[in-house]
Amino acid sequence: MTGIAGMRPMRIVEVSGSAAGGVRAHLGQCSRALSGADHEVIVAAPMEVLEGLDTGDARRAVLEIGPRPALADHLAVRRLAAIARGADVVHAHGLRAGSVAALALGRRRSGRARLVVTLHNLPVGGRLTRLVGDRLESLVARRADAVLGVSPDLVGRARARGAASALLAIIPAPEEAVGDADRYPGAGHRGAAEAGAGGGPIILTVARLAPQKGLDLLLDAASILARRAEGDGAPLTWLVAGEGPERPALQTRIDAERLPVTLLGRREDALALMSSADAVVQTSLWEGQPLTIQEALRAGAAIIATDVGGTGVTARGGAILVAPEARAIADAIGRLLDDPAARREWRSRARAAAAGLPTSADLLAQLSAVLAPGA
Repeated sequence: MTGIAGMRPMRIVEVSGSAAGGVRAHLGQCSRALSGADHEVIVAAPMEVLEGLDTGDARRAVLEIGPRPALADHLAVRRLAAIARGADVVHAHGLRAGSVAALALGRRRSGRARLVVTLHNLPVGGRLTRLVGDRLESLVARRADAVLGVSPDLVGRARARGAASALLAIIPAPEEAVGDADRYPGAGHRGAAEAGAGGGPIILTVARLAPQKGLDLLLDAASILARRAEGDGAPLTWLVAGEGPERPALQTRIDAERLPVTLLGRREDALALMSSADAVVQTSLWEGQPLTIQEALRAGAAIIATDVGGTGVTARGGAILVAPEARAIADAIGRLLDDPAARREWRSRARAAAAGLPTSADLLAQLSAVLAPGA
């Protein structure tokens, strides 16, 4: 049998370090696509990443790569070198996994397994964190045969560091997200109405409660909107669906400032909530190709999003893009809520943009191009 696009079946190792959300979902997508195309696939990742992850017909190997460089990394390098023995390709997800793979495989040379690294995040944090991130990016760029970046800025950084090949990664929304809004007839309306008991407009944000998601910006924008709405009819309600480490601090500020924000926690009907909210808002400080935006497009929501990372590429003209500033976010929300015709127009634009979102077939086509020997 042949693999992708007539290629001979290959032995491919998909590698990840600690991963959640979109990174973990993409690891599963790649593993299913490649194993479904008759390739021998091994997924090497920490136990907590592998548990419950649908990897298709791929085999699994536990590989402990922590979120930060550590003295024990030499054990991960040796373990991956053993797993990758005889492999045609190693495809690593994320800077940590990419750097471990680069050390395990060594420099680019004839006979070495091809190394492809998908970069999913921008190194952020303090000076030391950024410095380490820069060094790891340079290592990956020098040793990888190809680098895929989930946003244009990551692609640019890889090229600036000398990557042999750097392309924008294709990130389809999870297959289970397609059509999910239709599985909950009326559920979104009921859930939104229950949380927004004031009867005013309802804004929805779906995000992990983590610093990257710009949730302080969200609360600042909510404060601005609340002040503007005083004495002007039913107040808006801003619903936030998701969990994460920032929840206690967010709730403390919401309570102290009496902000019109409700933390819903994790919701299984997020797509239905999107379809019924007056606006879906993303306040992130950085994103790759956010799955939330893809889901909001498919739900036909009126979307406002900060223009960061790969958000604009993902939105494809189906969202209002603004600077990551509280006043810019509040102003865009205010204009949208005041104009029913504009909301209808942006809902229509979202549905049109959704028709052009990448699919699993598009992902498989890209993998065929970058994983093939001699590509």
